[in-house]
Amino acid sequence: MTNVLTRPIPAVATTEAPRRPSRLLTVLPWVLVALAYVFALRHYDTPGLDIAVYSAYLAVGVVAPGTLVYRALRGSRGNLPEDLGLGTATGLFVQLVGWALAAATGLQQVLWCWPLLVLVAFASVPPLRRHWRIAEPQPLPVRWSWMIAWGLLVIVAWGAVSWSAVPLPPADTAYYQDFMYHLSLVQEMTRSMPFQVPQLAGDTLRYHYLSDADMAAASMITRIPESTVLLRLWNVPIAAAALMVIAVLGREVSGKWWAGPLAGAAGIGALPLALGNPVTPNGGSPLTFPSPSQTYALPLLALLVLFAIDLLRKRPLGPLWFVIPVLALACAGAKSSALPPLIAGVALAAMMLWIRDRAFPRAAAGLFIALLIPMYLGTKLFAGGGAGVLGLQPLAALRWMDPYSQTLGVADGFVQNGFLPPGLAGADARGWVFALAVVAWWLVMQAPRLLGLFGLGTRPMRIDPAAWLLGGMIVAGTGAAWVFYHPSASQFYFFLGALPFGCVLTVWFLADRVRRWWIPVAGFMAGAVWALTAPDVARPSNTELWSQWAGTLGLPVLRALAFVAVAAIVVLVLRKSWRSLLVAVVAASLGSGMAAIASSYSQTLWRTGTSPARQPLTSRLITQEEMRAAIWLDEHAGNDDIVATNVHCQAIALAEPCDARAFWVAGLGGRRTLVESWGYSDATVAANGVNGLSYPVQPAPDQAEFQLNERAFRAAAPADLRALREQYNVKWLFADARAGFVSPALDSAAAVRYISGPVTIYELS
Repeated sequence: MTNVLTRPIPAVATTEAPRRPSRLLTVLPWVLVALAYVFALRHYDTPGLDIAVYSAYLAVGVVAPGTLVYRALRGSRGNLPEDLGLGTATGLFVQLVGWALAAATGLQQVLWCWPLLVLVAFASVPPLRRHWRIAEPQPLPVRWSWMIAWGLLVIVAWGAVSWSAVPLPPADTAYYQDFMYHLSLVQEMTRSMPFQVPQLAGDTLRYHYLSDADMAAASMITRIPESTVLLRLWNVPIAAAALMVIAVLGREVSGKWWAGPLAGAAGIGALPLALGNPVTPNGGSPLTFPSPSQTYALPLLALLVLFAIDLLRKRPLGPLWFVIPVLALACAGAKSSALPPLIAGVALAAMMLWIRDRAFPRAAAGLFIALLIPMYLGTKLFAGGGAGVLGLQPLAALRWMDPYSQTLGVADGFVQNGFLPPGLAGADARGWVFALAVVAWWLVMQAPRLLGLFGLGTRPMRIDPAAWLLGGMIVAGTGAAWVFYHPSASQFYFFLGALPFGCVLTVWFLADRVRRWWIPVAGFMAGAVWALTAPDVARPSNTELWSQWAGTLGLPVLRALAFVAVAAIVVLVLRKSWRSLLVAVVAASLGSGMAAIASSYSQTLWRTGTSPARQPLTSRLITQEEMRAAIWLDEHAGNDDIVATNVHCQAIALAEPCDARAFWVAGLGGRRTLVESWGYSDATVAANGVNGLSYPVQPAPDQAEFQLNERAFRAAAPADLRALREQYNVKWLFADARAGFVSPALDSAAAVRYISGPVTIYELS
């Protein structure tokens, strides 16, 4: 038994001496991915020089030092693609350590030296020089490169779809509020600790901001504008690194070369089942463009899972024991929902080892503690008001699903209101049956992520703690999504973070069961064809009747079951094997999810064309002139200067109630504001439901400060302006006539520095 769990995974499963593959065939898939990525960036107006500089930064500042550090810690995988994938994830961690040291000491101006120090150390220290090369090559098949290239192209398509609706500033557009919020955090991460809330100068920042720190480090080293890094250059490489590490994980646990790229593509670039449903199940892709924290957490978490599996399989960790707690803290700071599913998985795997070996698993217990302490520290350092309003409410996830929210839950509102969602608390037996049927429908749709749990019943996987780790993660992530309540449905991030590892378990289950290659291939293709050709079902004519929703959701499932039944008859006639049928069904679920996302991205790109359509001037649209004014402020104000502004609301004219999620003055302006928008502040989120208002439209938490800010623009009284300058250190006034009345007296009370459209920027002396 021990030999099975600790033997090294071979690079290529073959009985013949491997032939040296053609160099052209090996390199070509990577060249195609690179060309597609550059073409997509240029297609959406990314400057060519920025692309070249950022690519050089990734190669020299992230991938190279990260690869060397990983090889020093764990050795080479025997092939360059996997080494570079693991090296990219490790490089993100190494860069994060450098940024933290610079932010703590105020040495951001020399941050560019950090990766060079790593490279110099590996070039000058004799014991480290050997890590520049692969001592024992174990090349992967050329087919591996082509399969992984398909997954990477899906990520490029994801990036292109995201960019198609988000122009680079300045532009006449209405950005989704989270883009500008994260842009303001990127700007904040260029300053020294302690960090403050950019929109509320003086408030301590408590948020999982390490993804923003990584972008800030990239911008400070390359001098590329922070907005270009956030909105174009950053997301695709981070997602690609996640896919590569997931691919390594898939090959590591299964021992099959083809399982790696399949696990990477399924875990990072696949959707739930596509059966022609009129609604999609919550918890689609783990990649979320408006949430860089979710994307950034994936490669770091996957690297941590890989280390955890090594330990559970009784491979010595050596110096990794000192790295794991720091890496775990980085995961907690990247996304506060990242660690809990992993800790649950480690606990489950430790229990399995205890039962199997009949001895207390000290190493697994040590790993559990090494993860638990950083998670606790992360709640103190990074988890802000949003995490504080996470509450226990089973089945609250239904609130964000149309079949429930438009029927039983139509009056549930936006506050927790009890142990169960109000619509369920007052439902009769038939209502409960309908609600549980919706839950069952969601579980069926998530089959590509959940089918691997059946593998825990087979002996090879049942005795492997790695399988229990992955199974524990997906069960814990799914359970958390359905047990907790959050006013913004953020409990689903527990599921999204664990989702790739559920896909790894599914692919492992498939690899463990397959005996003939054509059966999974046929199943995969059948699932893909069904996803692309399944007839669409219309939404109910009356969405308030749950009886109509029952038929609407059930019809696609029944059609799919009929399709599976026909396929089952074919498989049983040809093979007379239930194992073959199971393999075909699992492969079909994976094929359906991958075909669904490919179809979705291709249709979106076809519709959008070269650039997004010009948006009409509305109260939510920010004009080019306003953005140019903010960019001017970013270029001319001091890094620690404070700005006062009359911009507070998404609908820019001050409304009652005000949706205080504008964020663009601090984001594009790059400076802390006295009071811009408070919709995501700790105090505001904690006040969700007070006076019948959701948290984005709660009043400003410090009314005295807010009223002083407003009087300065509306009345321009010398005493108020003096209070802004002397008590709050405000140096700049960003006055936007679209946001409200601006007193003409400001022209004589403060120095006019810049005018752009409705915006006038003043400097207080």
